[in-house]
Amino acid sequence: SFPGGRRDPADGDAVATALRETREELGVAVAATSVWGQLRTLPDRNGMSVAPVVANLGPLEALTLNPNPDEVEEVFTLPLAHLLREENQGYTHFRTASGYGYTLPVFLNGPHKVWGLTAIITELTLELLVPGRY
Repeated sequence: SFPGGRRDPADGDAVATALRETREELGVAVAATSVWGQLRTLPDRNGMSVAPVVANLGPLEALTLNPNPDEVEEVFTLPLAHLLREENQGYTHFRTASGYGYTLPVFLNGPHKVWGLTAIITELTLELLVPGRY
């Protein structure tokens, strides 16, 4: 999943929270000027509101990630071209105990599967970055 967490009292807004969480979880200081914007707020499975923030981190080769082992088990990245390949895209079908069914996107990458809220946010971002290609 993406860096994230609850808003601290010192955070001015969702962007400040996202920048702080990225610094705390991945050891990456992202400048507020690198933020492109905020996607629509989404509910998570616990009913909390998630405010995805999209930012340009620059070339991945130039990033030095220092993940916090208390919060991050593993880090992997996916190139935009990989996400856009149809063979790496799919859907997962869920059914609740009450019989309600729903479908969510999934992105495949070897041993890693991007699914759930992370896949929804990825899909929304792709729709904005490459309209007509996704």
